[in-house]
Amino acid sequence: MRPAVPGRIPKFRKPCPDFSAPGHSLCALWNRLFRCGNVGFWPVPIPGQEKNNVTGRPQNDLLQQLSDHDFELLASHLQPVEFAASHILHHAGDEVTAVHFPCGSALVSFAVPVEDDREVESLLVGREGAVGVAAGRSPSQAYSRIVVKLGGPLVRLPLRALEQAQQRSAALHELLSRYADCQFAQLLQTAACNAAHSIEQRAAKWIISVHEQIGEAEVPLTHEQFAGMLGVSRSYASRVIQMFKARRILATRRGAILILDAPALKARACACNDAVKKHFGEVLGRTPADG
Repeated sequence: MRPAVPGRIPKFRKPCPDFSAPGHSLCALWNRLFRCGNVGFWPVPIPGQEKNNVTGRPQNDLLQQLSDHDFELLASHLQPVEFAASHILHHAGDEVTAVHFPCGSALVSFAVPVEDDREVESLLVGREGAVGVAAGRSPSQAYSRIVVKLGGPLVRLPLRALEQAQQRSAALHELLSRYADCQFAQLLQTAACNAAHSIEQRAAKWIISVHEQIGEAEVPLTHEQFAGMLGVSRSYASRVIQMFKARRILATRRGAILILDAPALKARACACNDAVKKHFGEVLGRTPADG
């Protein structure tokens, strides 16, 4: 054996790389797959995409509607986060202990599992509302898979902090109760829509809904995501899109659907979106697509 040289660390004692060091590639992979991935861990955003607190009013209609007093009750508990599309906030059966407020163009969907390993979209929530408000006054279990449909900023609020704020403000409690009523109306309308309307009508409805939420003619939906909204196979969803393309109503590019003729698309949609918007206007004073 070679004698040890003073000041030199033997090879077998060489310090291992610090994989937990910020910025290390393996650390980033760990954070993405396990802290940020969809494997049942609590959804923590990628480092650098989370801030300590909220500054100003987030771009969420419910938070915008609050009085200054009511917003101050929540402000110190609000945590801005940002998630990419397909990030799972909750699996079915997970305990729901926080409310998420989508902001800007972020969209969250409720995907209900059915037989044959398929899922059907039952609710789409954007900046008009929140996810978790209807969970009740204490932690409860999610019935469906709750997934980020279009990535973007959200604001997280612990459910217990919301409960405490509602106890101190009757106006806050009233507003969120009215929103829960609107969300339930959306679920009822979706159930009726799935039973009564054709695939073509439902497809046009969902595309218009996303278009109105983000305010862009380019809707960032893949064929697979679109199939999930309709509860059909990817090949079936592709055939529906091809039908609209043949009529020069839609076009496609990688990862997106382009609306070429919005009036023609709306003419082929059912009236379910309008019914929901009317109810929002009557109960909350604004519609899901209002800016």
